[in-house]
Amino acid sequence: MKSLLRIVRMFCHVFRIGPSSPSNGIDMGYNGNKTPRSQVFKPLELLWHSLDEWLVLIATELMKNKRDSTEITSILLKQKGQDQDAASIPPFEPPGPGSYENLSSGTRESKPDALAGRQEASADCQDVISMTANRLSAVIQAFYMCCSCQMPPGMTSPRFIEFVCKHDEVLKCFVNRNPKIIFDHFHFLLECPELMSRFMHIIKAQPFKDRCEWFYEHLHSGQPDSDMVHRPVNENDILLVHRDSIFRSSCEVVSKANCAKLKQGIAVRFHGEEGMGQGVVREWFDILSNEIVNPDYALFTQSADGTTFQPNSNSYVNPDHLNYFRFAGQILGLALNHRQLVNIYFTRSFYKHILGIPVNYQDVASIDPEYAKNLQWILDNDISDLGLELTFSVETDVFGAMEEVPLKPGGGSILVTQNNKAEYVQLVTELRMTRAIQPQINAFLQGFHMFIPPSLIQLFDEYELELLLSGMPEIDVSDWVKNTEYTSGYEREDPVIQWFWEVVEDITQEERVLLLQFVTGSSRVPHGGFANIMGGSGLQNFTIAAVPYTPNLLPTSSTCINMLKLPEYPSKEILKDRLLVALHCGSYGYTMA
Repeated sequence: MKSLLRIVRMFCHVFRIGPSSPSNGIDMGYNGNKTPRSQVFKPLELLWHSLDEWLVLIATELMKNKRDSTEITSILLKQKGQDQDAASIPPFEPPGPGSYENLSSGTRESKPDALAGRQEASADCQDVISMTANRLSAVIQAFYMCCSCQMPPGMTSPRFIEFVCKHDEVLKCFVNRNPKIIFDHFHFLLECPELMSRFMHIIKAQPFKDRCEWFYEHLHSGQPDSDMVHRPVNENDILLVHRDSIFRSSCEVVSKANCAKLKQGIAVRFHGEEGMGQGVVREWFDILSNEIVNPDYALFTQSADGTTFQPNSNSYVNPDHLNYFRFAGQILGLALNHRQLVNIYFTRSFYKHILGIPVNYQDVASIDPEYAKNLQWILDNDISDLGLELTFSVETDVFGAMEEVPLKPGGGSILVTQNNKAEYVQLVTELRMTRAIQPQINAFLQGFHMFIPPSLIQLFDEYELELLLSGMPEIDVSDWVKNTEYTSGYEREDPVIQWFWEVVEDITQEERVLLLQFVTGSSRVPHGGFANIMGGSGLQNFTIAAVPYTPNLLPTSSTCINMLKLPEYPSKEILKDRLLVALHCGSYGYTMA
């Protein structure tokens, strides 16, 4: 199969380098030989024909076995004389003793053999799929490569779309048995949203952890030195930012940086500070998260409950708002690329925009709960005789002035009725949640997709994307304790350690966030809890190291290795006092220890 795919790539290369507009009117192929470009793939037509026959054969066997299993279930149900769900009886399961006592003697003698034959046929069919799935999938990949080669960039071959639709059930069977085949051979699903939508329910059914592994495996697969943990940092590649103008200075340096190098790794240094490493990178993302939603930039506005953020439809008051939205997209894309967490939560509708998922009327509640209730009421009640006289046109804010905006062409003259009210609610939702902020969304996605391909991010839903970007919203102290290591003389049972965890239990949630920020550089816990905290060279548990005590000595930290250097305080009271001073006065800023 590797040889086949290599040969097909050669065919595609021969096709591409042929002249696109020959001077003599004859479509010549490679190096001016006598083979027209249109005939380059002709030797492979027999292979495509054979592929089609194999898939038809497998589909026939699958349908036959499905029909047989239904017949067996019907016989068993008839024998039992019960109105039970056919799905509760496993197909192809041999009946127990006495299963055929009410049938004729002839039937009693023949049915077990028939059942065994059908079981054997099913097993044979499954064996055929097991033995051929990988080879057939590779040939399907080769067929896609050839079809795509003959199409303009960004377009899917109609011939290949027809092929997928024709063999939809067999391909779904392949994906069901081995979902990872999408990444191994069925690249066309990732590249063609219209085809991927047919298989999305199968992918979304896979465990979140597995999809995360696939996501990062293929996100980084094409990068040079992707297996290296440590890469030497070139001084020219360091992002030098000013702490007192971090948003603007970061926007400037990121826009000038090499995108490919940023995908491979990030090195950040604050102007006038010596520290540099993963801890600094984490703090950079953390501070930028807060700056992105800073009201001074007018980019995002708070949701109705004040916990999440939505693009501001009036962001045009900032002349650079679209450039800044693009920068915000780059920061979130970079953070996701490098498994860094951002200290910001967006509305569900905005996560849907990032994923390309349509919004619905329930999403309106995040910005206008009362309006969402009105839409819900319209859907739940008969509006035929209420005299609402709604039309497919609504009054909305357009660049600071209220204007009547049609929801569709001629909407001002189209009345909302009981029959079309669902369409009205959906169009109103799209106007409020999408059309009103479409330029902002487009600019954000332009930056985000520089680092995260749309084809890969669609593996997740809006809730999972929030977990990937922002981690868990609460800090679980018991999980924190469970995943903490001790070094330099400390052990879990030592009095200072006991006091430390008692203090962590006593302090507020905000102070716990400050403690996490102080030690790791990030204020968020990744999905999966403290066991998944990253350090400078991969997973690195939260660590507490012993330091000799001297009066008024404050705790310090090494954020690159997630280490808290905790002095051996003589009492719990002193420990709490010194720790809180360190948290409130020293959770930001770096120097060399």
